[in-house]
Amino acid sequence: MTIRLYDTRARQIRDFFPLVPGCVSIYLCGATVQGAPHIGHIRSGLDFDIMRRWFTYRGYEVVFVRNVTDIDDKIINKSAEQGRPWWAIGYENERAFNAAYDALGCLPPTYEPRATGHITEMIEMMRTLIARGHAYESGGNVYFDVRSFLEYLELSHQELDNLLQPSGEGETGKRDSRDFAMWKAAKPGEPSWETPWGRGRPGWHLECSAMAHKYLGAAFDVHGGGLDLIFPHHENEIAQSKAYGDEFAKYWVHNAWVTMSGEKMSKSLGNSVLVSEMVKRWRPIVLRYYLATPHYRSMIEYSEEAVAEAESAFGRIEGFVQRVTELNGGEVAPAAEVPPAFAEAMDDDLGVPQAVAVLHTTVRQGNSALAADDKEAAVARLAEVRAMLGVLGLDPLDPQWATGGEQAEDLHGVVDTLVRLVLKQREDARARKDWPAADAIRDQLAQSGLAIEDSPQGPRWTLGPR
Repeated sequence: MTIRLYDTRARQIRDFFPLVPGCVSIYLCGATVQGAPHIGHIRSGLDFDIMRRWFTYRGYEVVFVRNVTDIDDKIINKSAEQGRPWWAIGYENERAFNAAYDALGCLPPTYEPRATGHITEMIEMMRTLIARGHAYESGGNVYFDVRSFLEYLELSHQELDNLLQPSGEGETGKRDSRDFAMWKAAKPGEPSWETPWGRGRPGWHLECSAMAHKYLGAAFDVHGGGLDLIFPHHENEIAQSKAYGDEFAKYWVHNAWVTMSGEKMSKSLGNSVLVSEMVKRWRPIVLRYYLATPHYRSMIEYSEEAVAEAESAFGRIEGFVQRVTELNGGEVAPAAEVPPAFAEAMDDDLGVPQAVAVLHTTVRQGNSALAADDKEAAVARLAEVRAMLGVLGLDPLDPQWATGGEQAEDLHGVVDTLVRLVLKQREDARARKDWPAADAIRDQLAQSGLAIEDSPQGPRWTLGPR
């Protein structure tokens, strides 16, 4: 068994060998909390959640770090626009991101550090880089000298002489316009911290280098993030960290975007779809299925129709799980090992689409067993299905998806009682062969969002497609 991952730096799929046998260390660039998350933001969290789950299934102990960028230009600009403290905006949106991760079933990270909690580490890193000639101070700013690091741009595969990176606002005194800011001198009204070079605030790239070093050490296995972070963010992280003396990340893994009309989903384009609004229209488990089942390196073109198709596809899986569980007297079949074809797909650069095809094939086999009254085979297929769903974070029997607590359970009981009264009227109509009345009752229930299925054990209801 060898897991293989596409390494952006190598531009090829590589066999994965952890630095420490039996352990995997992952650093994922998390949220910049200037606003509430849309589904494009959360896709990265979902993709790397599945990576983490697969490593765990394969027997690895995983340390997963996902940072929070709680200070940067965007947050400061939002603070000025809204007339609110920068930290209030950051905290509010950090909570919104965590609510979105939780709603879509992401496991909590091992560590989730905030940038502002690691100023001391950033100052130490800058001291060392200045002493080694890789960075310099100018007017209270600290810049990284990109020409001092010969490996610069090996991740994004660009040529330095062809690189256009104009000076940012307030970034004065650069030796080269392509040098990037590690520390920005304080401006009136902006947050700042004391350093040997005067008061100021960190640059975005420095934050991640300092946090990765603190929580994962000088070398770790996987650094992840969206494609848009390859340059300049990840390229600059590499320069800082390696010039500091770290080996840094062994594998670089990047997920593709969620797009609308062919453009990357982003707040600046005005085409974002907030998670908080989406979960009001679609069940969170359906949104997870929609966002997490395409291959992580493939773009997702968002549309309502695509989400509806995902709902129908997941409904077939969920219906099978419910039917066999009921047939088994409500006893939940324990998860088995995943089928070999599923494991082969997941080992090959997290081939989730191929793995999901195996999942649907197993569901069809289970439904055939149900049709043949082969309870033993149906229960066996259920165990395999639950194992695969567990890896994908999509097991409907997992307590994660039993949201709402006692209030939701009570509401379900009330609805169940009312629906069964209506279904009894439908059964009475069928018994007297009043087919129009029976069909009318079924149609009315469907219009209310309920799907009715006739089974040997009697009619059963579920929430139907929207």
